[in-house]
Amino acid sequence: MNSPVNEEVRALMEAAHDRAAKELGLTCTGPPAWGFLGVTLGRRAGDRWLRVSRTAKRNAGRKRGEGIVGASELVPDGVPRPRLYEVHDWTDREWAFEAEVLDYLTQPVVSPDRADIDHDPGLPDEWWADLRQALALLTEAEGVRMTVRDVWIERAFPQFLGVPAPAEVKRVTGHGDLHWGNLTAAPLTLLDWERWGLVPFGYDAGLLHANSLLVPGVAARIREEFAPVLDTPAGRIGELTALAEMLQAVARGWYPDLAPRLAARAEALTGVRPPVPVHSEVAG
Repeated sequence: MNSPVNEEVRALMEAAHDRAAKELGLTCTGPPAWGFLGVTLGRRAGDRWLRVSRTAKRNAGRKRGEGIVGASELVPDGVPRPRLYEVHDWTDREWAFEAEVLDYLTQPVVSPDRADIDHDPGLPDEWWADLRQALALLTEAEGVRMTVRDVWIERAFPQFLGVPAPAEVKRVTGHGDLHWGNLTAAPLTLLDWERWGLVPFGYDAGLLHANSLLVPGVAARIREEFAPVLDTPAGRIGELTALAEMLQAVARGWYPDLAPRLAARAEALTGVRPPVPVHSEVAG
């Protein structure tokens, strides 16, 4: 979604991608697709897609039931996502690299350059029905990772929403990063399964809604489609969790155009105007 931050990152990730392609016997063509801050890099390899990500060496090793490998094992086949064919992992100096070979998708990502939207993508009714069904099926999977930890919620609600943290957070298995950069147009496919796991009930719909607030018609469609989730006490907590996370990003300099709408939505749910965002290092 974003270009790498500097030439050092570009060179590091391009070399890692070339290494993975060689090890996996793939010939990559087409332009590179960069992830957030250059942490991931993907390219087409025929009817496959080679995605390489990096993390600190101390975090090396895939955890059972988590990430894209866990999703391939535990998420029902009815949830549309790229098929995983092969992985290749290695460490080099201070970095750990993970490579995955996936389906190459021909349908476009709804918002390839940003997580939120500033115009109506004009998605058909069938797309919305498929999204509802996908998220409902996903709740049936065994989630292992706890996405958005309770300890974070305890700190973030007062800091970013100006209200006490909830006494209880209902959790279901969800995608964990449901925004417009991780959804394709028809036919629907859900991308980027790094954060999937046990999320607050209503969090997925709430996060997509938060990323739609610049387009009131789309935001209203989400509220309509997911009313059985969002219009419940537990779903309200999930949506507020998503808003707190987005307001934390605002405090770090992201989403300047979206910021007043995020604050207004939070106030509409709580009756309290969120504190003025300031730079924060609260960990998510």
